[in-house]
Amino acid sequence: MSILETIRNRRSIREFQARPIPEEAIANLIDALIWAPSAGNLQSRKFYFVFNKKIKEELARAANEQNFVAQAPLIVVGCSDDRIEQRYYERGKKLYSICDVAMSIQNLMLLASDLNLGTVPVGAFDEARVSKILNVPKNLHPILIVPVGYPAEKPEAPSRVSPAEALEIIL
Repeated sequence: MSILETIRNRRSIREFQARPIPEEAIANLIDALIWAPSAGNLQSRKFYFVFNKKIKEELARAANEQNFVAQAPLIVVGCSDDRIEQRYYERGKKLYSICDVAMSIQNLMLLASDLNLGTVPVGAFDEARVSKILNVPKNLHPILIVPVGYPAEKPEAPSRVSPAEALEIIL
C-alpha cells in the first residue's frame, strides 16, 4: 500500500479481537516510534507498552471509563519529557516534546494500519492516575493512550473538510 493509501485507510478502532500481536509486529511498531522526527533530535519522549490485563483495565478506568481501551491486546502510552526544557526552555516543554510524542504516535498508527492492526488515539484521561498506574517519573507526562490490536469493526471513512477550508495558499 502507498503511504497516502495507508493514511486514507487508517480508521479509529474501538473494538478489538482477542488475538495477540506477533512479536515481529511489536518490534516494528517500536521502530516506528523511535524513528519519528523530534525537536533537536533530543527524542524527548518515552513510551510504555502495556500487555498486563489488570493494568490495562486500570488505564481504561483512568481514561474516563472507556472500556474498549482494555479490550486491545496492547496499550501504548506516549509521554513527553520535561528535560527538553534544558535546551528549548518553556516552549520545548509545553510544545516541542508534545509534538515529538504526537509524531511518534502518528508513525505507530500508520504502520499499525499497514500491518492490519487498529488503533485509536485517546486523549481523554486523568493524567495523574495514569502516571500513578504506570509509576511514571515526574519529568514525564502522559500525552496519549493508544490501544492497538486487530480490529473487530470496520468503520466507514469520516467526512473531511475541503482543502479550501483546511488551508491558505500564500503566493
